[in-house]
Amino acid sequence: MGLILTIETATEICSVALALNGNIISIRENEKGNSHSANVAVFIDEVLKESGKLPSDIEAVAISKGPGSYTGLRIGVSSAKGLCYALNIPLIAIDTLKSMSVGFLQMSKIEKDSLLCPMIDARRMEVYSAFYYSDLNVFRDVKAEIVDETTYADYLNEYKIYFFGNGAVKCREVLGNYENAIIVEDILLSAKNMVKLAEEKFNNNEFENTAYFEPFYLKDFIAAKPVVKGLY
Repeated sequence: MGLILTIETATEICSVALALNGNIISIRENEKGNSHSANVAVFIDEVLKESGKLPSDIEAVAISKGPGSYTGLRIGVSSAKGLCYALNIPLIAIDTLKSMSVGFLQMSKIEKDSLLCPMIDARRMEVYSAFYYSDLNVFRDVKAEIVDETTYADYLNEYKIYFFGNGAVKCREVLGNYENAIIVEDILLSAKNMVKLAEEKFNNNEFENTAYFEPFYLKDFIAAKPVVKGLY
């Protein structure tokens, strides 16, 4: 597999890991949020120094492509593309919700024939979510949706579903009446969960066109209107 740098900035978590032949040799993470622009370059430098590697040793960069925070994704992708251009190495894009599911499976035991539903908070009662089988094959593609008591009723009547991620906790009240709904806390995004998926894509030569690659925003960015005292 070689040496792969993985970058996760899709949510409030900033995470950078360096993996050699599928094994993590250094990682840096910060969960404070709103600090990606200050942390990404520093974390990259730190994981390289800690592992005794040079930038020229990196064979590919993997980026969490979204969905997620517009700003976070822009920062992560810009950093990844800059490295790929400078070092003339390939760019690998990892589905953020699938990466979250890898992390969940590493930490939890699940019942056979159940489904996984990673959720990323998209403000208020809206989430970015997808459904996967336990082997990570897609059951239902990614959607942005407002969650109420009926949103997943058809699925929950047939399957036991594990909901996790920072969007799942806020949905506890509307999903709590379903026996088949299991809300799991403390499943956070991390660059370490990208390594397995990045290794598979690296071995299969599944690389992005660095010049034209864009994050998977899922929704258009809407900037908040600034409020200037005296004008409104």
